[in-house]
Amino acid sequence: MFAITTTGKGDGKVELRQVDIPKPGPKDLLVKVVVAAQNPTDWKSSGRFEGVAIVGCDYAGVVTEVGKDVTEDVKVGDRVAGMVFGCLEMNGAFSEYAVVPSHMFFKIPESWSFEDASQLGVACYTTCQCLYQSQTLPSPENPTSTPYDILVWGGSSSVGHFVIQLAKLAGLRVIATASPKHFDSLKALGAAETFDYRDPEVAQKIRTYTNGNLKHVVDCISEGSTPQLTSDSLSAEGGTVSAILPYETVRPEVKVVLSLAYHLFGKAFGNFTPTTEMNDFANKSSKLISKLLAAGKLTPAPVKVWPNGLAGVPEGLEYMKSGKVSREKLIYRVADTPGVKA
Repeated sequence: MFAITTTGKGDGKVELRQVDIPKPGPKDLLVKVVVAAQNPTDWKSSGRFEGVAIVGCDYAGVVTEVGKDVTEDVKVGDRVAGMVFGCLEMNGAFSEYAVVPSHMFFKIPESWSFEDASQLGVACYTTCQCLYQSQTLPSPENPTSTPYDILVWGGSSSVGHFVIQLAKLAGLRVIATASPKHFDSLKALGAAETFDYRDPEVAQKIRTYTNGNLKHVVDCISEGSTPQLTSDSLSAEGGTVSAILPYETVRPEVKVVLSLAYHLFGKAFGNFTPTTEMNDFANKSSKLISKLLAAGKLTPAPVKVWPNGLAGVPEGLEYMKSGKVSREKLIYRVADTPGVKA
């Protein structure tokens, strides 16, 4: 099959090559990838990895094989989407086929195209971690009857897009930062108020809007000035920030908790040791998102189809790396790859 892999030279570059189709284990699914979506982690991970591995995390496709020990309600021919652990081994989303752990997939309703569904994986699992693991906030299945504020820093990001929706469905009052050109679309998703993240007084304006009572933040950017700005937006008593990249708190009253979707795979990597609790959380998140999708309660973010399928990934990664992606998801139709058979 065709796949995008690292070069094995540790140079951060990727290339299209032919590799063997990965073999699923007894608790895995084999999925024929129809559309793959791009995330910042794709170019960041490929730049750190020195071996040869298939790149890409987000996919949407069709189940072609179900492992003998899979207990989930899934069968050959089902349309599914989700996340795989790209850039770790010879399995990733930027390929014709991917092995998917059976506790980490969403069923795609007929109302969603493969193109729209390809964006769900990293964003939705990270969203669930930010809201229900790093913090214990109400979910759409058990919404609060007493609304309180949550700040989504980076509301126009992929994670922010779904954090806004799930927090709104749970009865929270959502505040989001973004570029002013995205204010209307974020309010349509459920944000009660929006603030320009470039405004020098943005943190003070948020504190005024929340009457100094803000306790909960999801930082969907987690680099640059956001550690300071999110901390400054919180109440004098402090609060909790769910961060998607690791950083230290700048105030002793503020707790910063890392939300990293890679932890949900049950695989050891770096200093991380997998636990059954992580697998259970991933499974519950999969069921929650699948339920919301089936009920028509989630809205996709805009997508941008990159030309030439998988062959376009190297250029697409550079495009994202240069900071040109805003409020849209870069996606690749595998069938558009030169040489791929339909």
